[in-house]
Amino acid sequence: MYIGRTKLYAILSAACISGYVWLFYAMMVFQSGNDAIGVCLIKHITNIPCPSCGSTRAVFSLMHGDFLQALYINPFGIIIASIMLIAPIWILTDIMTGKNSLLLFYRKIENMLKKPEIAIPLVMLVLANWIWNIAKGL
Repeated sequence: MYIGRTKLYAILSAACISGYVWLFYAMMVFQSGNDAIGVCLIKHITNIPCPSCGSTRAVFSLMHGDFLQALYINPFGIIIASIMLIAPIWILTDIMTGKNSLLLFYRKIENMLKKPEIAIPLVMLVLANWIWNIAKGL
């Protein structure tokens, strides 16, 4: 069963707002000189970084124009930053024009991800990123 437009746009909007609030909070903590920022339950409990550990630092690197550093810290940060920039604009455009282009795009991607020939390599990339995070000692 597909997710509806209102629910998808509400979830994406809430996620983007949460992300912006988190980035603002993290910026304030970093500026205060406290580098011990972290909310990852996996790392907190197991002392092993999760696949997305370092994403906040990667987004900060992007904000400072350091693409290579962001890529090194965690490539997921680039994906997260892209979504946080594109999604609100896309949602507002759809609402203002009465179109469903983001919803249709989401459904197309969702259908693609159900195919094993796409899903399996993506899962392998996530696992590779996780191993890389562990090897880097994030």
